[in-house]
Amino acid sequence: MQRRTLLKVGMGAGALLTVAGAGVVLWTPGWTKDGLSAPARAVFAAVARAVLDGTLPEAAAGREAALAAHLRRLEASIAGLAPATRQELSELLAMLSLAPGRVALAGLGPRWADASVAELQAALQAMRVSSIATRQQVYHALRDLTNAAYYAEPATWAQLGYPGPTPV
Repeated sequence: MQRRTLLKVGMGAGALLTVAGAGVVLWTPGWTKDGLSAPARAVFAAVARAVLDGTLPEAAAGREAALAAHLRRLEASIAGLAPATRQELSELLAMLSLAPGRVALAGLGPRWADASVAELQAALQAMRVSSIATRQQVYHALRDLTNAAYYAEPATWAQLGYPGPTPV
């Protein structure tokens, strides 16, 4: 091997290790022993803004309070999942929290917290109708967990005009 080739290979390997190391440093699991990580909360808050648009209170303060309560219920729901399922969800949320994963899986350019409701809804719709099964599964997981946690709360029923289940 020539000296020049050896230097090129060494520089390329060094750059690759630097990028990989930076990725590991930025990787934050979606689920920790304390619940959802901050990046995972941002993902689910954004998904909730898109999926629950029209059912959340219109006033900013009411909407933020409803989202905070929703995220608490969502954490309680995720805590009840099997450990293996929780681990898979944690990995998914970690990927969606990083820009490359967000763009590849959700097709969303702006950060979750910075995206408008229209951008979020377009990204979710693109995932829903994607020809790639993984993107469809990600969509269904995010949407189903969001809907289950939100609509399971009796306090949200009144806003929708649902009187609750009939006593048996």
